[in-house]
Amino acid sequence: MAHVTLPRDILPRDGRFGCGPAKIRPEQVAALSGPGSILLGTSHRQSPVKSLVGQVRSGLSDLLRLPKGYEIILGNGGSTAFWDAAAFGLIEKRSQNLVFGEFGGKFGAAASAPWLEAPDIRKAEPGSSIAAEAVEGIDVYAWPHNETSTGVAAPVRRVAGDDGALTVIDATSAAGGIDFSVSQCDVYYFAPQKNLGSDGGIWFAAVSPAAIERIERVAASGRYIPEFLSLKNALDNSRLNQTLNTPAVSTLYLLDKQLEWILSNGGLQWAADRTAESSSALYEWAEASEHATPFVADPADRSPVVVTIDFDDTVDAAAVAKSLRGNGIVDTEPYRKLGRNQLRVATFVSIEPEDVRQLIKCIDYTIERL
Repeated sequence: MAHVTLPRDILPRDGRFGCGPAKIRPEQVAALSGPGSILLGTSHRQSPVKSLVGQVRSGLSDLLRLPKGYEIILGNGGSTAFWDAAAFGLIEKRSQNLVFGEFGGKFGAAASAPWLEAPDIRKAEPGSSIAAEAVEGIDVYAWPHNETSTGVAAPVRRVAGDDGALTVIDATSAAGGIDFSVSQCDVYYFAPQKNLGSDGGIWFAAVSPAAIERIERVAASGRYIPEFLSLKNALDNSRLNQTLNTPAVSTLYLLDKQLEWILSNGGLQWAADRTAESSSALYEWAEASEHATPFVADPADRSPVVVTIDFDDTVDAAAVAKSLRGNGIVDTEPYRKLGRNQLRVATFVSIEPEDVRQLIKCIDYTIERL
């Protein structure tokens, strides 16, 4: 397969465009290897690490502009663990799950647990979205804010269903990069390895008073809930600024530094403007291109943080991605199960908009010469 050597003057300063784990800013790593290093290898039950957890919870509260009564809770295991935790401790009887990509489907699979009624799963074709619909007997409405696999973003809008029904949003690739009103949902959960510039293996959730009441009620119902997957355990430990078992302290420290950076620059609105600038450059380029088109046809569905670009048969997107990788521009391949002639580019808040513009030059240069 041909390889195109790119001129140095069109290379991005940082070639990381992956959708996760995503770019961690060098300033965060430097802080971790400096002041942060004194926390590594110390007890997570003592005040220095508990103070760090408290700082992270406070920073997330500020970033998401939490209304009165909402809390930030956390637990180990990442979003994958949260899906199972929700099946044990958040869904009372039945959920409605919107599926417009890989990750909405995974929550739907977890919600098919044998102690629950079969979920109402509503699917859209990849590259499009679908809206929730109030149905009698549904007590959790769930969908991704941003579908990482396809580059589709969906609005966060509370569902007016039965009294007490909760709106639950998977925000792993959206949190910290897309502006929204958290009051429009009851649970906004995420792992921090995307816009929040850290590593995976831990989950956070902004939970409303109604969600807290649900968590406590299900925990007291007599349902079997494994201790590791207990949202009640997560709630109680979070209020003590700790997790049930040992967290990755470096992950918490990197996240804390990312929150400081975003908040000091203007918070969620600033971050959303930055990701919109980067993603708009890619969408506008694709729309003007002879060979490329945005995979997500409806502009209203297009993600500002994950951009998927289809190519016609004259371009081998896999060859383009491989050639880019040979020049240090990495992780532009499409989601593995989507199987399209496509590039997928993260435009998370840590990625410089100017690097995105340079990436476009590199793609054009490569296509012309392959």
